[in-house]
Amino acid sequence: MDSGIQKAPTVDEPAVEDGQSVHWRRNLVVCLLGSFTTIVAMTLLLPFLPLYVEQLGVTDHAAIVQWSGIAYGATFFSAALTAPLWGQLGDRYGRKSMLVRASLGMAVSMSLIGMAQNVWQLVGLRLFAGIAGGYASGSVILVATQTPKQRSGWALGMLSSGVMAGNLVGPLIGGALPQLIGIRETFLLAGGVIFITFLATTFLIREEARPRHKKAAKEQGGWAAIPDKRPILAMLATGMLLMVATMSIEPIITVYVAQLVQDAAHVTMVSGLAMSAAALGAILSASRLGKLADRIGHWAVITGCLGLSAGLLVPQAFVTSGWQLVGLRFLMGLALGGLLPCIASVIRHNVPNRIAGNVLGISTSAQYVGQVVGPLAGGFIGGHIGMRAVFLGTAVLMAAGAAYNWLARPSEAATQADAAVQAKR
Repeated sequence: MDSGIQKAPTVDEPAVEDGQSVHWRRNLVVCLLGSFTTIVAMTLLLPFLPLYVEQLGVTDHAAIVQWSGIAYGATFFSAALTAPLWGQLGDRYGRKSMLVRASLGMAVSMSLIGMAQNVWQLVGLRLFAGIAGGYASGSVILVATQTPKQRSGWALGMLSSGVMAGNLVGPLIGGALPQLIGIRETFLLAGGVIFITFLATTFLIREEARPRHKKAAKEQGGWAAIPDKRPILAMLATGMLLMVATMSIEPIITVYVAQLVQDAAHVTMVSGLAMSAAALGAILSASRLGKLADRIGHWAVITGCLGLSAGLLVPQAFVTSGWQLVGLRFLMGLALGGLLPCIASVIRHNVPNRIAGNVLGISTSAQYVGQVVGPLAGGFIGGHIGMRAVFLGTAVLMAAGAAYNWLARPSEAATQADAAVQAKR
């Protein structure tokens, strides 16, 4: 009877389970499109950010590069600090409210960035964008908690594909649009698109009312409410490791490709293809690996993805042509595509629904830390030890992550016991 309800939901139907919504498919569509548009808006500035910094009065070449890096990283820094707070508030006041807040905040911040008068205002507004935003991470929380657990891997995989697609499409739009309408107008247009996301989120997403917990239950919130913390710690480490592995190559990839491509005119093209290939692979594999994880288990997919990516990183250190690197990066993207949905699914299965947003917010912060540490470590190791060491060192980290997840995985009996406990919460 439950399956019949899910196939033909109506507006007045009750939730399938505590926290799960009969409207989860519609919520997923809105969150997917909203995450895609907000990520596009946040990444389209990459190709022209140095030009905008120069327009704001910075003339020295080294200073332009420095301020561009500060402005770009400011959003990740502030988002990492505030993600757990938004997750906790979402647990208390509703996950939809956090998406409404994030979409409106990003619409305002993107529009204001287009009106900045100096580089200090640009950095300040990028910090504000990180604090006020977080739509994609908020979507992960809402989809993870509102989707039936047996479909969570597939749903989160679809959402991950939308985020990856936004990361792929954003720089492409940013490379073409300012030439047509101007840099400031590009930011204003992006703000307008996110405002449409705000309207869709406000009027289309339906979040089921969650039962009120007694005071005693509230006092057992946070880490104290998690019976086995090992899986959660493993997922925090895995999320950070994923971003380190993905971003550690970014600072060196153009220089590395220059050693492989004889024609200097093709260096930037091959570099762009190598960076895009991994994102394309992740887009293609995320939902499929998420669906596979729903069937065979999330831990098996996580361990396999980490081990396979470690194996694919080793030959990247010894390629002899740019096309070999592009092909290997594409295969690595296929392997890594399943990690983010599986990480969120494991957290969802191992924490009570009332604190899921808080823990998923902490997971998002760990991933942001990886986005900051990865480029810094990659640039330092590549400059002082050698670029091959970046690939080989990252391979060792991924292999260690696979081994750690294999050891940290709960036994089948413990998994069944936890599922029974969660069903009662």
